[in-house]
Amino acid sequence: MTDARKRADAAIRLTDRAALERQRKRAKRNSGAPGFLHEAALEEIHHRLADINRSFENPAIVTGFPSFWRNACPAALIVSDADPLPLAAQCHDLVIHAMALHWADDPVGQLVQCRLALRPDGLLLAVCPGGDTLIELRTSLMEAEIHLRGGASPRVVPMAGIGDYGTLLQRSGFALPVADRMVLPVTYKSPLALMQDLRTTGEGNALAARSRVPPPRSLFDAAAKHYRTGFPAADGRIEATFELMFLTGWAPAEGQPKPLRPGSAEARLADALGTNERKLER
Repeated sequence: MTDARKRADAAIRLTDRAALERQRKRAKRNSGAPGFLHEAALEEIHHRLADINRSFENPAIVTGFPSFWRNACPAALIVSDADPLPLAAQCHDLVIHAMALHWADDPVGQLVQCRLALRPDGLLLAVCPGGDTLIELRTSLMEAEIHLRGGASPRVVPMAGIGDYGTLLQRSGFALPVADRMVLPVTYKSPLALMQDLRTTGEGNALAARSRVPPPRSLFDAAAKHYRTGFPAADGRIEATFELMFLTGWAPAEGQPKPLRPGSAEARLADALGTNERKLER
């Protein structure tokens, strides 16, 4: 494949799948578990399933860390998050997409595949990092690289915000879609300790468009300086933000609650709030 073709291919693809799999294998080999962010996601998934008054007989889990996520549903079918998802149509009453949607080249396509794998009134629970994750590290790396090299290379996978994920659920055809978030502030001894933690969790730079030229040590020294200056924490540590997005949707089915049509309300909001309604002037 020519260099031009490789660049064009990288422009279409978000993820270098081979690099991502290497990072995940290294994470499993070094620590055996993908780290605290997966643990927090799994705990919250357990809480949400406990709040739903329903038992699930044929669950499936889409993940890059099968051994860890099997704890969510020991009897679940575990499948890789690589496209296409190996899920048969209408075979599951629950699909959990676990900490992998941010690496998908086509997140809408993956959500559609999950919906098609669900039986009518089956449940999707998806969790992945959100747009505020590592905002401090991304800012520091970008500022340092612009200062040193006059431009910035992609070094952290882009992650969407809550409004974007809500739109993805709607575009994917789910009924009763809900997107919400959990913010987890963490402190580290140093920016280097944070980057090492990312490597041990399999979340290093696996972007298809990343530069293959090894970055100079001066870049990380400059980024660490930006980081310590811009995002200090107590006791000489640095702060790091992690955000988890939770997406909930149901496969369409007869008898599900449906939103009312605009203008079909039988009571005025102003009356319910006890306020006077007035027209806006334009």
